[in-house]
Formats: sequence, structure tokens, C-alpha cells
Amino acid sequence: MAKGECTTQWSKTEDTCSTLRNRKAFLSSEKQQQDSQPKDGDNSQTAGHSSKDGTQSSNGTSAQWTDRGTDPPRKETHSSVLLLLVTVLSFSTRLYKIMEPAHVCWDETHFGKMGSYYINRTFFFDVHPPLGKMLIGLAGYVTGYDGTFPFIKPGDKYEHHNYWGMRGFCAVLGSFLPVFAYLIVLELSQSRTAALITATLLIFDTGCITISQYILLDPILMFFIMGAVLSMVKFKQQTHRPFSAPWWLWLVLTGVNLAGALGVKFVGLFVILLVGLNTAWDLWGLLGNLHLSLVDIAKHFLARVVGLILLPLFLYVTIFAIHFVVLNKSGPGDGFFSSAFQSRLIGNNLHNASMPEYLAYGSTITVKNLRIAGGYLHSHWHLYPEGVGAKQQQVRHLEKASQSGAPDLVRHGDIIRLEHKETTRNLHSHLHEAPLTKKHFQVTGYGINATGDANDLWQVEVCGGRKGDLVKVLRSKVRFLHRATGCVLYSSGKTLPKWGWEQVEVTCSPYLKETPSSQWSIEDHINPKLPNISLSLLKPHFLEILLESHIVMIRGNSGLKPKDNEMNSKPWHWPINYQGLRFSGVNETEYRVYLLGNPVVWWINLASLGLYVIMVAVASVALQRGVPLDQRRRGRLHFCGLRGGGLLLLGWLLHYAPFYTMGRILYYHHYFPAMLFSSMLTGKIPEVDFALNCLLIFYLFHPLSYGMRGPLAHEPASAMAGLRWMDSWEF
Repeated sequence: MAKGECTTQWSKTEDTCSTLRNRKAFLSSEKQQQDSQPKDGDNSQTAGHSSKDGTQSSNGTSAQWTDRGTDPPRKETHSSVLLLLVTVLSFSTRLYKIMEPAHVCWDETHFGKMGSYYINRTFFFDVHPPLGKMLIGLAGYVTGYDGTFPFIKPGDKYEHHNYWGMRGFCAVLGSFLPVFAYLIVLELSQSRTAALITATLLIFDTGCITISQYILLDPILMFFIMGAVLSMVKFKQQTHRPFSAPWWLWLVLTGVNLAGALGVKFVGLFVILLVGLNTAWDLWGLLGNLHLSLVDIAKHFLARVVGLILLPLFLYVTIFAIHFVVLNKSGPGDGFFSSAFQSRLIGNNLHNASMPEYLAYGSTITVKNLRIAGGYLHSHWHLYPEGVGAKQQQVRHLEKASQSGAPDLVRHGDIIRLEHKETTRNLHSHLHEAPLTKKHFQVTGYGINATGDANDLWQVEVCGGRKGDLVKVLRSKVRFLHRATGCVLYSSGKTLPKWGWEQVEVTCSPYLKETPSSQWSIEDHINPKLPNISLSLLKPHFLEILLESHIVMIRGNSGLKPKDNEMNSKPWHWPINYQGLRFSGVNETEYRVYLLGNPVVWWINLASLGLYVIMVAVASVALQRGVPLDQRRRGRLHFCGLRGGGLLLLGWLLHYAPFYTMGRILYYHHYFPAMLFSSMLTGKIPEVDFALNCLLIFYLFHPLSYGMRGPLAHEPASAMAGLRWMDSWEF
């Protein structure tokens, strides 16, 4: 390398030169670093070269691992100023116009309402773990929101209600994302320019601004994801002093952030997998370090088990413990859970109730299906219409078990008849097709005053039970096996037409596999001949309700299918910024907010993903083939590939690729965690120099985030005229 090469190219290749200097420091011993490391602006010919003997310090790092080899006070001042600048810009762009629009936008109707439920201690159901909603509710509570706004639908005006605290909390967490990204890239590349490029991408991305300014889970989720990655990277920087206070601090913070990410949404599992793979790789490296004894390696392994598995698991369970303690009143979420679960909620008709513990002949009962939001077995006087199976009494929800004689207890394997209390007809099935699920059999009400035929007989089976086991109210899961046809009583989940009052179809399924749709519980139980017990004795313990809540959440998540005319998107849409998401407003008189990424940022991020893979692949092949590379090119390879690029690419893949396997409804906002990783990877590619373009596009597109009125973009008089670069953009 020529003596003045780095100086003449400083404006464009500052990062490369600093990396070469860092590489020299990394490869030389600590003494050699102290003797030969150049100062900032030093043009000596040794810059960018390793020591003559090429030795490396025994711990793989040194106290002199510094950026650009500058004098420490000067470097720290420069870095502090840049960090302060990034922080100020990030917070100002996110908090600007935080109160506008003064009405409910998009999913605020869900998560704002759930924050209100926490303030009112009202139980509800959501497909995501509770931490994000708990924090939203807490933010509203401490800033004076009283939990009385109904959050009925988008567009509802907040009026006198205090909503700024919940929006502000989400915006503050969203403001930390560029700051965390700056610090992560700075640690991975030791380049302030790369870190500043990354921060610029995120600060001036209209999509990142929009998604941070409203009462949503996304900024909270991404805060914990980025916090986990930053803590992991900081922890790796402590390799040379294991088990020190900073080492433990960053290990523990990694675990805390992992629990936080999973506690907000299940997609937090992706960052857990990223940290897990990185940890496994580190442990594999330690195993190959012959200077460490097996006892030392065991200590490292156990420390990571405690910090990255046991601590997050404990915190995650604690989140649910707080969730169940706070939400102790009956609410709209009751019906999604079992009767036993509901009995612990104040205000539920099962709370502090008493009834006979075991089912008996002659009892009056209600039977509830165990599928998510399962209904009660029910019937009425209406008949199935002409052409829908046999023209017999419709069955959808409530029944009675009735048989004359002493109150003998019902046991697993018993043959019973279920009689509807009001119409006195029996629960009946036969070989006619069910009205909607054609491969199932129709279920009707048949006979009168306990008279009927053999098609009214059902065998009771306690799931997991043995012959002779008693049927316990609330606690037992039972199936009703039709004796004549061999099918099982089943709730299909399909909604009947208007002739069926748009209630859920009940069928008899010939498929005998146990599923929640074929499992039922006995809820209300009246029998004056049997002694009552308090249902508090039958309440499930904490681990039972924890398990049930996860089963219900997972089923609910998988059941989120797109409805007719509902806006959704596909994963391949997201990286190309194909289609945004309307947060508010549809016409020229309304305040419009549209979630769409800065086109320059997103398209360069996409190009950078491919460019990174090509650069590393070509350079790796060249090295493998023995092609000579000068120190500058080796330094660029080290900068782009070896120092964290692979980690960021893996993070992008883990947060993006799994969505191709999901059957649930997907939205554009699901891509934003992956977008953070692609932006950090873009910052690490030294050829990228487009800050001015990024700012210009931000200026042009900023009304998407901060709101706009007037003609739509396709009209010449619109302030956004000419900016609708893709027909799929709807602003």
C-alpha cells in the first residue's frame, strides 16, 4: 500500500482504513499494538499491516482494540457526539406530532383497548403473550389515563381522554432502535461511519417512524429484539475477561431482553434462536481452546444456561403470573377458556359457585365444547329446513342428561341419553349429511318425553380415562361416542346460514382422533339429590392455567385466516416495499397516515443483501484458490464479512424466512424486525454512500408518517403527486 493511500481516500474509505488498522491491532500482541498502532491521520507505511511474526494475543483481544487508532480522549469525544446526534434525531423524528391524529388508528383499537383492560383488571384474550399490553396499560396508568375509552373502531376520536402516554411510550421505545443499531454496528465493525450510515437509514425511514408512533406491539417487540442483539454483541466483547462484572452484566441483559421479546410476541423466538446459535458457536470455540480445562468449559456452559435459559424462562413465567393476578375479573376473554379456568374470575357465574362434583343420572347440566371460543351444546324448537338432512330439531348448543331412578354416578364407558330440557327431545344422530361439513353426520333433536330410538344413545368417554372413572364437573374432558354410527359429537367451527341463526354447526364426526372440537366439559350441574361442593376446590393451579393459556394462544394464532376483502400481504411483497398499510383515512377530507418504508432505504437494503453474499462468496473463493490479495482488499473482506456480517445476515433470515411457512394472515408490519437487520448489514458495506438521497426521499415522503390531507396521490393537485412510484401504493 502506498504511504499516503489512506489519506487521499479518507472521505470514501475511512472505514476500510480503520479496519486495516484494527486488523493489525487484532493480529499483533499487546506490546506490538502499543508500539506500532498509528495515530489518527498517521500516514506511516505500517498502517494496515500485522506484526512481522503475525502472533496473536492469547485471549484474542487486547486493551488497545480501538477504532481508527485515535487518541482515546479524541475518539471518545467524537463517538459521544455522534451518539448524541443519533439519539436526538431519532427521538425528535418519532415524537414529532405524536398526538396526531387525535383518533384511533389501525390496531390501536386492539392494543389500546387491551391496555384499558389491564387498568380495569378485566380478563381478555389475545393471541400474543401479555407483556406488550401490560406495558401499554402501565404507561397509560402512570400518565393519567383512566381506562374508560372504549377503542371501538379506527377513526373514533379520543376527545378528552388521555392517550399521549401510551403513544409516547411506544414512540420512546421505537426511538431507541436507531440508537441500538448504531451501537451494534459500531461494535461489530469498529467503524463510526458504518454505524452512522445504519442509524441514518433507520432514523429517516418513514415506515420505522410510523410504526413507532402508535399504540402497537411492534416498537416494544423490536426494542427487546435489538436490546438482545446489542447485549449479545457487548457480551462477546468481554471474552478476554470472563466472569467479570461487565461479562455477567451483558449476559444477564441478553437473557432479560430475550424474555422481553418472547413476552411481547411469539416471533421473539427468532431472536432466541439467533442468540442460541451464536452461543453454541462460542461454546464450540471454547471447547477447542486447549488452554481451558474441562472445569472451565463447564463453568462457561452453566453460566450461559443460567443467563440465557433459566433466567429468561423465570422472567417469562413471572410475566404470566402478574398477568393472571392483575386480570382477576370476568371479561370478554372468558369464553375462550375452559370452565375450570373461568371459575377463578370474579364476576363469572362459576366464581365461588357450588354444585355436585360428579355427574349423575337425572342431573341438569350444560355442556361446553373445548375448542377455542367453544360454545355450549344448544337446541330449540326450530327444525332444519327442507333439503338439509332430516327435517328434525336443530342442535347447536345446550342439553340435559336425564334418566329415571336413583342418582347413580356417570362413569367412563356408560351408555346415556341426553334430553333437551325445554323441548324434551333427545340428542340424536344418523347417517344423513351434516348441513355444512358434508363428510360428517347430522345431529338433531328427536323423539319426545324421553321416547326415541337407538340413534339417541351415546357412550361417555373420559379423555385419558379408564372404564369406571367418574365424570367430574369442570375438570373432566369427555367425548360422546354415538353408539349406532360410531361417530363422535363434534363442533365444526363453521357458521350456519341465517336459518341456523348464524350459530356454530354441531356434527357427528366419523374421524375419532381426539381434538378440542370433539372434547366437551360439564359446566353447570344441578342435582338436588347430590351434595354440593365449592368450585374453589376445583380451580386449576398456576401451571395448569399457564399451559392452557399457551394452548389457547397458539390455536388462536393459527386460526387467524384472512377474511373476505381484508387487506393482507405476502412475504415476497415486503422487501421490495410493494404495498403499504393504511393506518388512517381513505379520502381527501380525512387525516391520512400510510405505513410505507422509505423507498431508497428499502431497495438499497434489498440490493445490499445480494451484494453482501456476492462479495463474501467471491472473496472467499479467491482466498481458497490462493489468489493474492493486497492488504487493502484483505481488510475490506475482513470488514464486510468476518466482523459480524454473517451474524446480521443470519438475523435477517431468521426474522424473515419463517413467514413463508406460516398459514395465518400476514401483514406488511411483520417484516420490520428483519428490516432492522438488513439496514445494519447495509451500513457495513463501505461502498454505500447515499445519506443525501436518503434525506431527500425522507423529505418527499414524510407526509406518509406525519399525516396528510387533500387530494390523493393520483390526482395532479395532490401534494404527493408524482410520488406514487408503484401502482400498489395506496396513498
